[in-house]
Formats: sequence, structure tokens, C-alpha cells
Amino acid sequence: MNISIIGTGYVGLVSGTCLAEFGMNVTCIDNNSEKIKNLNDGIIPIYEPGLESLVKKNINEERIKFVTNLSDGIKNSEAIFIAVGTPSRIKDGHADLSFVFKAAEEIANCLNGYTVIVNKSTVPVGTGKKVFDIIKKKNKSVEFDVASNPEFLREGSAINDFMRPDRVVIGCESLRAKKILSEVYRPLYLLETPILFTKRETAELIKYAANSFLATKITFINEIADLCEKVGANVSDVSIGIGLDGRIGKKFLHPGPGYGGSCFPKDTLALVKTAHDYNSQLGLVEHVVRSNDLRKKNNINLIKKASVNKLNGKKITILGLTFKPNTDDMRDSPSLILIPKLLDEGCSISAYDPEGLESAKKVFDDKRISWFDETYSAMVDSDILVILTEWNQFRALDFKKVKRLLKTPTLVDFRNIYNPKEMKEIGFNYFSIGRPEELFL
Repeated sequence: MNISIIGTGYVGLVSGTCLAEFGMNVTCIDNNSEKIKNLNDGIIPIYEPGLESLVKKNINEERIKFVTNLSDGIKNSEAIFIAVGTPSRIKDGHADLSFVFKAAEEIANCLNGYTVIVNKSTVPVGTGKKVFDIIKKKNKSVEFDVASNPEFLREGSAINDFMRPDRVVIGCESLRAKKILSEVYRPLYLLETPILFTKRETAELIKYAANSFLATKITFINEIADLCEKVGANVSDVSIGIGLDGRIGKKFLHPGPGYGGSCFPKDTLALVKTAHDYNSQLGLVEHVVRSNDLRKKNNINLIKKASVNKLNGKKITILGLTFKPNTDDMRDSPSLILIPKLLDEGCSISAYDPEGLESAKKVFDDKRISWFDETYSAMVDSDILVILTEWNQFRALDFKKVKRLLKTPTLVDFRNIYNPKEMKEIGFNYFSIGRPEELFL
């Protein structure tokens, strides 16, 4: 089966590589010639565990190739997946669909036989119809269908998420399109993966609803953590207590510095804007957006507490810059707000991230930030150690060594990795989220 993928960003590259691994002939198309050259040489533009080796394998076995020419790239394809970016527009928060519509126009000029055009990009309700209208207007004679096939890939575990998904959602309008897309995902039938066929608009909405619900769980437990600090309760126990309820589930009930990344921030905002456009109320999701933004702005307060409100002149070590572990993605990471606030308070920063340093350096251009390529060297002579992202290598630190390196044994743990009582016993001033100090005296 011949498949084309337009866009070699996170979604396009992972999807194309996994489809090639399923045994399909995949052509990935991107107008960035340098990126395409690097990909053909096996050089991957993003960090995702397992992706590099899988790309190289399928290049060697001639099941995937990377090109810049769209006309050549979609020739003889039975399905063309649009996997371009849909970032939030600065002016109103809506998803920017310009790249999707441009891809649709270019596809229209090149189609010469029946093809299924599949929106893999995260797009608001009604985008599939607009893509259909664009192609139909430019190429009235060609037969085609437009489908929606939202992605549910988690950065850091995307390969497994594609190969062994919880479900596959496909919104299409014809039996012909359904037959082709059933063949695309036929390998998953062997795993008894639920494949849900819906109307196109329903599939588009499922993606936004799913991400908004998960963002709501995160925001809920963060607000409960704030309440725990005021009433003397332990948010870790609260999370376990409610998560054991099968109707609630334990996932996404871990307090932290606020959600970030390429999906939750823009998808919650886009869903709210869509609701406004259709005069529908989504007050809960609106609150989630506001609450998460406020949390990121207020993260500095925990560090102020650790410094007894004397941040000026302090040296702060930040461990973890990306929005989550196992990625180099800095998009909407809590560090993007916290670090500038610390600098404004007169601090200097020592920063380390296992994969995100190069991405972070492109964002921060300040001589008061020192970059390190190893965990412990970043701690030398710091006043406060901050864990912001829960990379595995931060989960078992040698605190005897840490204590020798720091000026003062102070740890601010935004991920609640360590046990407060144990930290106190080894002589650390320890600050975490939703676990009041008096619980562990």
C-alpha cells in the first residue's frame, strides 16, 4: 500500500515511520530541503525514544523515503495524510490552519485519481469540510474523500502509542474511504485494537475533548494540592484515594508545575474558541486554561518560600527544562515562565536537561544562565536545587554528594519525587507540592 505524509514534524515523522514498519510504502514530504536531506541520511530533527533506529531501519529496507516535491511524493498514493503544524494564533487563540489549507491546495493541483485525504493534524470541527471544499474548487473532476484521523501520541512514548494504541478514531463520509483506511490500520486488528468509525466532525471533536479532559484532571489535582497545603492534608494520599475509584482512574492525578507541550495548551484554547464561535458554553475548560496559566506564573512562590523571600543574588539550579521527560520539546514548558521570573528577581541560573539543552538555548539568550551537560556539575555552589521535570536520572540522586555541592541543602521538588520525611532526616530543607511540612515533623 502506498501512503504519503505531508509534514515531517513530530506527528508526521512518527506516523510515517510506524506505517513503514507495518510494511507500507511511505513517502514523507516537507518543503524544508535541509531537513529532508538529513532525514534521508538518518539524522532525526527531534528526540523521541526508538525513533532514530526505526527510521534508519525502514530507510535501509526501502519502505520509507523523504522528498521535497509534493507532486512526485503523492503519485500513486492511496491515502495522503496531512500532518502539518496547527499552532495557536497569537491574536485570538484559534488553531492556525494556514498550513493545512496550503497543503490542501497543493494536493488539489496534483491529484489524478481517487485518493483519501486524511487530516492527521489536530484541527477544529469543520476543518475537514473546508479541506474538501478547497480541493473540489481547484480540481472539480477528481474523485476523492477527506477523512479525519486524529493522533493520540504522547511525546516520549509515541512509537508504542502508534503501534499499540488504546483506539484508532476515523471520521469519514464514504464506504470507499472507510475501506482504504481500514486497510491502513489492518495490522492493528491483530491486536484487537478498537477502531471507531464516526462522522468527520465527531472525530475532529474527539481529539480536543480527550486532551481537554486530561488537562482538566491535571488542573483539578493541582488545585486540590493547593487546598491540601492550607488544610494540612497530603495530596499524594488524596490522589491515591480518588484514583483507586475505577470511575476516576489514577492517571493524570499527579500535581506539578502545570501542563505544557504541543497539545494541551493549544487544544484547550482552541476548543474554548470553537465553543465561542458556536455560542456554546465550556466554562469548565475556560477555567482550566486560566488556572494552568496562573499556576505557571505562581511557581516562583514555592522557590521564594524556600529562600525565605530573599531571591536576589541567589544561584538556582534547575534540573529539567522540557515540559516532560523523554522529549526535547520546550513548547509551553513551565521553565519558559519560571526562569525569566527568577532572573527578574536577581537570580543566576545553572540549568541542565538530558535532551532539551539545545532547544532551551534557542529560547533563552541571557548570560546569567549557565548551561551544563551533567546533573551534579550544575549544582556546584548553588543556593537552591529545583527539580522541574521528572527525568528518571533525577529520581535517585546521591544526596550525600548533592549536600556537599550545594551552598545550602535546599531542594524544591515540583514533581513530588522524594519522600519529605526522608529528606528531612538527611538534613535537607525540602519543599514540594500539596504536602505541608507539618505532616512530616
